[in-house]
Amino acid sequence: MVESKKYTLPALSFEYGALAPFISEKQLTLHHQKHHQGYVTGANALLEKMEKARSEGSDLDQKALLKEFSFHIGGHRLHTLFWENLAPAAKGGGGAPAGTLAEWINRDFGSFDRFKKEFTQAASSTEGSGWAVLTICLGTQRLLLMQVEKHNVHVYPGFKILMALDVWEHAYYLDYMNDRAKFIENFWNIVRWDVVNQRLESALKS
Repeated sequence: MVESKKYTLPALSFEYGALAPFISEKQLTLHHQKHHQGYVTGANALLEKMEKARSEGSDLDQKALLKEFSFHIGGHRLHTLFWENLAPAAKGGGGAPAGTLAEWINRDFGSFDRFKKEFTQAASSTEGSGWAVLTICLGTQRLLLMQVEKHNVHVYPGFKILMALDVWEHAYYLDYMNDRAKFIENFWNIVRWDVVNQRLESALKS
């Protein structure tokens, strides 16, 4: 039987200072080591709570537990995807998509500029804390935008996530204060399009 595991904080594929000046070393370090780690720790604590209750035969408040678990798991998974679709501007970040992704963006949005405009609007208008996400609906073979509140509200079940942008204030406050719009504008300089394209091609094969 396969042994069950706990969640772990993923290592970044770049140094903490590598995304500057768009995301500073201090901002990225805090975001990764404190905030993302917090969701990992929270999810693992809830797993331990489940295990303890089951071993003791005691009851769990399923509504409260699963709501909290959804929040922490959503935070962990979205942050993991976010880090993976970032790269330093001189090392694969920025520019424009190519290959299958470029074709699908042009087909579904009309142009890359139109896609950027709609994605930026989705990110800018996310209420409170949340995410802007590019997804693919395999049922309709369409690229669609998803606006996630917190980490787990308004998620389209089963849709494959291709690109994620964190617009919680903790993602940018040290660098941009409350200027979310500027943070979103600079995000386009560090998008790792080859990873987004790989996710699309992988989803189409599934």
